[in-house]
Amino acid sequence: MTTDFSPCRYEIVMADDGDREPTYYVISDLHIGGDEQLEHVEFLEELIAFLEHLEGVDENAELIVNGDAFGLWEFTRIEGIEKFDALVESYPELFAQLRATGESVPITLLPGNHDHDLAAYEEYVERFAEYNVDLIQEESITRPIGGRTIHFEHGMQRDPNNRIEDFGNPYATPLGYYYNTLVTSRAGQLSDRGRYNWMKDVQAVTPTERMPVWLVSKYFYREMNPLLRYSIVPFLLLFNVSAVLAVLAGLDLAGIWSMPIERGTAFLGQFGTAGTALWWFLTVNVAVAGLLLLVGIPLYFIRRDLRKTIDRFGVFETELTVDPNEPYEDAAREVFEERPETAVFCYGHTHRPTMKEVGGGLLVNTGTWLKRLHRRDGIVGLLPPVFYPSFQLCAIRIGLEPGGDTVAVEYERIEKPNPATEELTLTERLLTVGREPDPELPDRAVVDAGIERRTVEQRHEG
Repeated sequence: MTTDFSPCRYEIVMADDGDREPTYYVISDLHIGGDEQLEHVEFLEELIAFLEHLEGVDENAELIVNGDAFGLWEFTRIEGIEKFDALVESYPELFAQLRATGESVPITLLPGNHDHDLAAYEEYVERFAEYNVDLIQEESITRPIGGRTIHFEHGMQRDPNNRIEDFGNPYATPLGYYYNTLVTSRAGQLSDRGRYNWMKDVQAVTPTERMPVWLVSKYFYREMNPLLRYSIVPFLLLFNVSAVLAVLAGLDLAGIWSMPIERGTAFLGQFGTAGTALWWFLTVNVAVAGLLLLVGIPLYFIRRDLRKTIDRFGVFETELTVDPNEPYEDAAREVFEERPETAVFCYGHTHRPTMKEVGGGLLVNTGTWLKRLHRRDGIVGLLPPVFYPSFQLCAIRIGLEPGGDTVAVEYERIEKPNPATEELTLTERLLTVGREPDPELPDRAVVDAGIERRTVEQRHEG
């Protein structure tokens, strides 16, 4: 479809839209760009299609990209505005579509932590303007909705590991910067050396403390010699069976329940010498499994007690882990209290789609367009967990309900095929049968739009 986006038509549309209440579409955490394998964007086709769709919406719409649109931290071989040139060169179709969409729908871009360079160099504002993208070099912005407002921020300032203490300083380097330049970018440079190009997905591993477990999992299921892996699996299966038999043998010796052992012995006795050999083989395995269980039980309780003690002191939470909800709930309550006209606190950063009522307003997280990895323990014990991949591509739509009494917030899903079939080995799929994740986006929610517009205007004037 051909559409006329001449300057004359643009002025007419804007004049007409001035009489209509605005509608906002919000996306974040695309993380586009980076060294070598990180350059590949798995959702590029869906993103361009979404931008094309926005061109034709019959609304007074604005697209807000709420931080981390680009992975500028993941470029380690070029600096400053050169990263913009690299992006345009790598994704010409995307930038062409941004220019086309921006002719009919305003596009506002906020910096995140991964693309903090956008706040540090004035040249980015001019270069993005060439593609009809309005880069705002601020930590947060607000937008009107009915008689209320929406607060937008990326959210890294609530995360001590990624907080930019001197926002706009090109030399600001929080802890997360070093993780991305030393780990994420390095993974992008090495990813194609593996049996399968999987290391580039390290940027989808959240929280980052799971990265060592994820590496062990991918080594076992992807890099380990297949003959070695398939020879280990039967032994681990046998250990699980022996552990069950050890429990049953203990119940038999204690005189609590003898039926399983008696029937098993009678069944194996039907096979003569072969049955006797199998009986002795299982007996040795049961003895070994029993000893390991005896050692493992006290170790389990010691480990659990140690973890409780660590949790009570908050060591891991304050040093390594950032709660994905609490800092943002506290921040939202503070904003709602200080500026009661605020209806929605919208943020990104944590990659977790969230919708929650907090302090009389809505706390909304925009999720991510990156792949999401869901840890799943296998149906067989003593094997590394499986990190099941999925996509939750979405845009948040915020607009007034008919009648103007409420502000509606809803997730619009962008469909993308499940990548598990191509990315998981047969072993991983078999071990997680019945345990496949089924991630759902939050349900639609509404919040009162009843504060009079003049009250908001008076507050800003004061």
